Amino acid sequence: MRLRLTSAILLLAMMVQGSDAQQSLAGYTPERSRTETLWEKRFRDLPERSQIRADMLHLSARPHHVGSPYDKQNAEWLLAKLKSYGLEGDIETFTALFPTPKMRKLELLGSVPFHAKLRLPPLAIDPTSSQTSEQLPPYNAYSRDGDVTAPLVYVNYGRPEDYDSLARMGVSVKGMIVIARYGLNWRGVKVRIAAEHGAIGCILYSDPHEDGYFRGEPYPAGPMRTADGVQSGSVLDMPLRPGDPQSPDDVSPPGVKLIPLDKIETITKIPVLPISYADATPLLKSLQGETVPEAWRGALPFTYRTGPSIAKVHLALSSNWDRKPLYDVIASIPGASQPNQWVIRGNHHDAWVNGAGDPLSGASAELEEARALGQLLREGWRPQRTIFYCFWDGEEPGMLGSTAWAKAHATDLAQHAVAYFNTDGNGRGYLSAAGSHSLENFVSQVAKDIDDPETGMSVWERARLVQILLASSPQARTELRARPDLRIPALGGGSDYIAFLDHLGIATIDLSYGGEDEAMGQYHSAYDDFYWYSHFEDTDFSYARVLAQTAGTMVMRMASADLLPFQFSDFANTVRLYDDQLKTLITDMRDQAKEENQEISESVYRALYDPKKRMIPPPSQALPPDLNFKPLDQACSDLTAAAQLFDSAFIAAHGMAPSNVNAELIQSERALTDPRGLPGRPWFQHLIYAPGFYTGYEAKTLPGVREAIEQRRWKDADTQILNVSAALERVAGLLKQATESLLSQK
Repeated sequence: MRLRLTSAILLLAMMVQGSDAQQSLAGYTPERSRTETLWEKRFRDLPERSQIRADMLHLSARPHHVGSPYDKQNAEWLLAKLKSYGLEGDIETFTALFPTPKMRKLELLGSVPFHAKLRLPPLAIDPTSSQTSEQLPPYNAYSRDGDVTAPLVYVNYGRPEDYDSLARMGVSVKGMIVIARYGLNWRGVKVRIAAEHGAIGCILYSDPHEDGYFRGEPYPAGPMRTADGVQSGSVLDMPLRPGDPQSPDDVSPPGVKLIPLDKIETITKIPVLPISYADATPLLKSLQGETVPEAWRGALPFTYRTGPSIAKVHLALSSNWDRKPLYDVIASIPGASQPNQWVIRGNHHDAWVNGAGDPLSGASAELEEARALGQLLREGWRPQRTIFYCFWDGEEPGMLGSTAWAKAHATDLAQHAVAYFNTDGNGRGYLSAAGSHSLENFVSQVAKDIDDPETGMSVWERARLVQILLASSPQARTELRARPDLRIPALGGGSDYIAFLDHLGIATIDLSYGGEDEAMGQYHSAYDDFYWYSHFEDTDFSYARVLAQTAGTMVMRMASADLLPFQFSDFANTVRLYDDQLKTLITDMRDQAKEENQEISESVYRALYDPKKRMIPPPSQALPPDLNFKPLDQACSDLTAAAQLFDSAFIAAHGMAPSNVNAELIQSERALTDPRGLPGRPWFQHLIYAPGFYTGYEAKTLPGVREAIEQRRWKDADTQILNVSAALERVAGLLKQATESLLSQK
């Protein structure tokens, strides 16, 4: 069978060899492009929706949080599957601190006491929702233990600007317990900001405005969160450092001295508990004070007020602070000609409960990719580079497994890793790709070869049209229509790519499909299970198949290119955009400060004084100084020139490359890192991308400069401008060397 199929592939290649219509893949010689194209087409025919469905059904059959029996069973099952497909593999085991609830208590005191239920009831229609003895109850992992009693204050989403607004209304949270709704910023940041403002406890609740009846029918009639629905999740201070919080270097081999619990800097400073809006309703209705601004109002049927409450709230928490095993499943396909260059594909397998959507909609697609590649191996295909297929453990608590593996293999990864392709949850709709802009052209080229199952157009064209539709201005739409490649956003936090991109400087892409689903409806809930997913998300698994086709094609194409398909004009263009955004930011801050200072001097706030309401004028502000952007401007110009010359030489090379060029391209992302890291958080070493310190999931671009400006740390801003400029000049230098090497071979 193998010989016949291989001969058929070669025959087809000969048939199209003379075709002028056949366009060479970027980074491939014309002859190898024709063969690769046929192998990729063969690959995309292989993923089966029924197989993905069956894999998800098995993996989500029981709760499988870190340290649970089914978490280990899933890891062993995944490894057995991968080996049966012809991949080599093993399970690499690590340990990490993972607290689980021992006691949770929340009550409203006073004349009308209330005791929160703090549980999600099983539903008869949902067969796995009754596995309560195996489920973790709703909680926030890495919350500090505590027992506090205090009045309650509502802080909207719990962002810095929300606390500024409260201060203007004369409301302090010092010594109070705060209640914040989920949304807009990451849960762990909400808790840190509350502690910074003097709160002694924090409650997070799911307002129906974000993921309940305001958006659609609650479950089981529809996909959205019920009145008793709770979003669990980690509150580890991951924007400071992900990974095992007790290990000094993310990996804890025997004999390493662990950080004592009371010395761990990434555990919250105050206790925090997530609750449903059913439990939140009596608490919110107890609040006194002013009616909140319109933008602060959720969808519950009563008046939202700031507080504080007259009745006090009692919040008590304690956890079992145990270390648990992590099971990273690592499988590989050895490279035929360049085995020491690695292409890495990853998705986590642990979940808060059953985790059909998060993460198994991505993990099941990844497993199907591996099955399809195994079939290609039997038919005679071989990648030029080594491919790793990884299923990480411990992502939900804080990227524990992927960070441990990345740090354990950091030296090898620095030398050998070409790119990392990540997925996580997947839904239904259009392509979402984010990551390194040196891969922007690569993403677009692959996306043009993938068919959307609903529209019949390419997923590239559909994503492009959606970007145009959602563009913020006519100028942005014009630019998107003229641009040959999709604009892909930068990566922030939230999944296993963090260690690879932000710490080690490995070019990274994160992929998913969505926009037509309601994945947030049961996010981090016991109802995120197979019944819910198969009834309300990607119900026929068409987009799981498309995800497997997309990610698998990227892995294949990157693994076998003669000349690595990194191109840099898109990167240079985007960094110039980031540079312009910084200048706009500081100009806007200066204009705002001037206007507010003038309004204070004109007694505007005195004119607006309402004796029935409390309003405190903002303090006058010093104007932001002029920062010296000349080094950054020059670096952007040098990078643009070097990128244009390299991209021209890349096209002219037709896939022919001296051996040193690929090695230089691999180092291009490493050149954007600084071993000193970002100010105040040295673990994050990438100077172009990072999760925001006060946003978490949302990316901050040129983060050292941007956050220094936002936080008015002007000396840091000047220093970071020089650091980023030096990094961009390093990349420009690498590109000049690579260009000379490409041109010298002619």
